[in-house]
Amino acid sequence: MLVSALSGTVQRTGASAGFLYLLDEAGQTLEMAVSCGLPAEVVVPWHRVPLETVAPVSEAVREARLVWVGSQEEMARTYPRVAASVPYRFALAAAPLSGRSRCWGGLVLLWPASHPARATRREQGHITTEARRIAHTLDRSVTPPQAPGEPLRLPLAETRSHTGRTPQAAADYAERLPEGALALDLEGRITFMNSTAATLLGHTADRIVGTRPWQSMPWLDQPAVEDHYRTAVISREQVEFTTRHPSNRLLRFQLYPDASGISVRVTEAADSDRPPHGLGVDQPHPTPSYRPMETTSRNAPTGRLYQLLHLASALTETVAVSDVVELVSGEVLPAFGADGLVISAADAGRLKITGWHGYSPETVQRLDGLPVDTDITPAGHVLTTGTPLFVASPQEMARDYPRAPVLSDKKAWAFLPLLTSGQPVGCCILSYDQPHTFSADERAVLTSLSGLIAQALDRAQLYDAVHNLALGLQEALLPRMLPTVPGLAMAARYLPASRGMDIGGDFYDVVRLNATTIAAVIGDVQGHNVAAAALMGQVRTAIHATADAPPNHVLAHTNRIMADLGTDLLVSCLYIRIDLRDGQATLASAGHPPPLLHQPGRPGLVLELDPAPPLGIDIGAPYPVTQLSLPLGGTLALYTDGLTEVPGTDADQKAADLAEHLGQHHDESVESLIDRLIHHAWPTGRHTDDTALLLLRRMT
Repeated sequence: MLVSALSGTVQRTGASAGFLYLLDEAGQTLEMAVSCGLPAEVVVPWHRVPLETVAPVSEAVREARLVWVGSQEEMARTYPRVAASVPYRFALAAAPLSGRSRCWGGLVLLWPASHPARATRREQGHITTEARRIAHTLDRSVTPPQAPGEPLRLPLAETRSHTGRTPQAAADYAERLPEGALALDLEGRITFMNSTAATLLGHTADRIVGTRPWQSMPWLDQPAVEDHYRTAVISREQVEFTTRHPSNRLLRFQLYPDASGISVRVTEAADSDRPPHGLGVDQPHPTPSYRPMETTSRNAPTGRLYQLLHLASALTETVAVSDVVELVSGEVLPAFGADGLVISAADAGRLKITGWHGYSPETVQRLDGLPVDTDITPAGHVLTTGTPLFVASPQEMARDYPRAPVLSDKKAWAFLPLLTSGQPVGCCILSYDQPHTFSADERAVLTSLSGLIAQALDRAQLYDAVHNLALGLQEALLPRMLPTVPGLAMAARYLPASRGMDIGGDFYDVVRLNATTIAAVIGDVQGHNVAAAALMGQVRTAIHATADAPPNHVLAHTNRIMADLGTDLLVSCLYIRIDLRDGQATLASAGHPPPLLHQPGRPGLVLELDPAPPLGIDIGAPYPVTQLSLPLGGTLALYTDGLTEVPGTDADQKAADLAEHLGQHHDESVESLIDRLIHHAWPTGRHTDDTALLLLRRMT
């Protein structure tokens, strides 16, 4: 079903490649289910995309909109992580698979570099329609589909049909050419070569047909050679370059790609035909230039280099220690075929495990807190010496650490020291369920990667320390619990921003004025720092001091207090006083989002309040009051703008949508309803700003 859906979409849109992603059960990660049009190794880094990742497909799903990237320059500006791992020219569209009641995942389509940088409105509508078509197909599925362990792959172009003896005639024609002719499939494998190409390359067809040139001919095993191939297959541009054969002949390769593969023309070139060393840069046909490659040293494959760039870019986006662990387990382990992970942080002479994957809790408990000088595992020795250790089998491990193999069922290990500026941060251990011999390439890349993981872990530990301090301060300034008031059901939530370590300035409070009257306040201090948190505490104190006064007087008094404090920060605030005997309420707002109201038998709505400036702008500003009736069973929702300011949506429309949702679920308890509203506003839970929400329901 998914294969045919993607195949039809790619054909109808004229794309050169396409990918279908499905959201995992937790709704936090996009997993590639089907791919076509690009080599498997190119898309490996993007098999799993966490929803918070800065990438076109994750942004399309998060914000429920079409994302278009028309050029390499735009990709580098907007999505540097993608640009680093796929540094080629192409156009890209990403669209959410929005079904009737849920988002299934995302659709990604690629076009050659020749595609215009801007998509027409008609083309955008066509892409969106195709995404909806796939989503509706998923809606009708009896069993919700799940992404396979490895994405299903399908060929982009069908085999060309010929009549009569045309294929043999074409082969005879190629044999008569005075130049070499090669054909590659989209995976880079040689599918045809004529005798002239065999002579120029120094290999017979039966030896290298079915192989990749840079794998079967060592002198072509250069990162730049594979990079030329990737440029042709991804950008669909005609590429030309020269390189020197071991016989000292200079060969020119001209690559002509299309949807079925690449035709390669091979000819001899004179030294005078190429520019001076170091000046060549690949250009699309018809103005190609050349990049000489005369060294024959073996380098890491281009795919592995871009994979390292991809992982490096991903590590720069991690914030907390949990982010580092999630990224390493979700992307580094699959990239190197590993099955288990342990990340230990050096803490007071011990190795404290901060994250793991693929181990039982019992095993982790035995390994947690080992001293750095332990002889049970090599982790401490690796950390103190700063030298990585690669162990291919349990027998090899048992020679120096006889107790280590029995601690788990793993059969091979890579112990990577995590050092920053020469100081130990911790140790990262990748493990395998089967014996594994580490190639020189793997050792080099893993060693390089360990330094990047160390820097990310060091930053994350600092973030966690500061974040915990900030969150503790924030919680200390908010009420520990809401008062118990007969005739009133209440629920409150404060949610810090999902990313960033600043302290929020959102606050709420409920004050019991007498046996039948309460006052409720919600506000948002400008800024996200210690000064904002301190002012928030002062504002709460000022409000408490005059809480029994009418709402407009409370706000005016607080405004004067702020002027005396001499702060440059502004505060939005909503103050409401409710008489629970008759349900009469009086509200006043200082530049704050209006509350949501549901009255029994009516739909939910957004209250209309007379506008007034935030506190801190005009010392003499009036704060008009609004009267309303809160009948038995009526519910008020007071919130800060973090609830409704969702990227890609209109805040007023979002508030109206939440009001409608409030009315549809008014029969739920306030504790259940408040969580439902938050989830409806931010389904993925990745809210970008701190948020306060307070529900008040008048009861009998």
